[in-house]
Amino acid sequence: MTRRVDGHMARKRFGQNFLTDERVIAGIIAAFAPARGQNVVEIGPGLGALTRELLGHLGRLHVVELDRDLAAALPLRLMNEGELVVHQSDALKFDFRTLATGPHSLRVIGNLPYNISTPILFHLLTQSDVIADMTFMLQKEVVERMVAEPGTGDYGRLSVMLQYRCQVEWLLHVPPEAFSPPPKVDSAVVRLIPYATPRYTCNDESKLQHLLTTAFNMRRKTLRNAVKGLIPAEWLDEAGIDPGLRPEEVTVADWVALANRLATHESTETSPS
Repeated sequence: MTRRVDGHMARKRFGQNFLTDERVIAGIIAAFAPARGQNVVEIGPGLGALTRELLGHLGRLHVVELDRDLAAALPLRLMNEGELVVHQSDALKFDFRTLATGPHSLRVIGNLPYNISTPILFHLLTQSDVIADMTFMLQKEVVERMVAEPGTGDYGRLSVMLQYRCQVEWLLHVPPEAFSPPPKVDSAVVRLIPYATPRYTCNDESKLQHLLTTAFNMRRKTLRNAVKGLIPAEWLDEAGIDPGLRPEEVTVADWVALANRLATHESTETSPS
């Protein structure tokens, strides 16, 4: 199904819901605080409502837009607003390093399509060494999981992986009527600031992801049973972690410690004698 918005047919398959509320746009700009000379890329500029304000503050802006029609129309919509560099590309495949001028030099902002928001977040985390900060509009339920603390129902794999790599901060609530067409869910704006130096050193992030996926697939079980087959009970005792906890009650630091123990054990097992 499509709906015409400002001359463009909003495509459901691209998850297109265009931000139109000027108060919300002003709130995002105030929270993001763009300044001339900063190196900024916007993901999914759409019809350019936020893009126009960003250009006014920055003077120069990169945008990554998948929709060919929107990518072609943006320079005409924003003529004389500033220097707009359009990359017609899939953000999931885009190499954001090509826009960086050095470590932690790139600021990222965008209204992410809800159907692929989590994959985009993880794609950006693989390039976080060039990113200073990220400010995104996402489905409210996703942001609740991103900022969730241990011991809450929203705390899970996404919470741990993002909080291990970034400082995560809820900024704004955005109602459906702020968009055209309005989505069926509430939205929220969140800021992520990658740590220049990680708070916890993870020796093998693939082991951390595997451990979290295994545990949170059985989140109603005790930790002892949820990770049975991966983490022996004695490792939990040695780490001072209560095996009777549920996965959602284990801190980011303890998850990283368990992943490191798993990585060391598997490395020792596979090393030639």
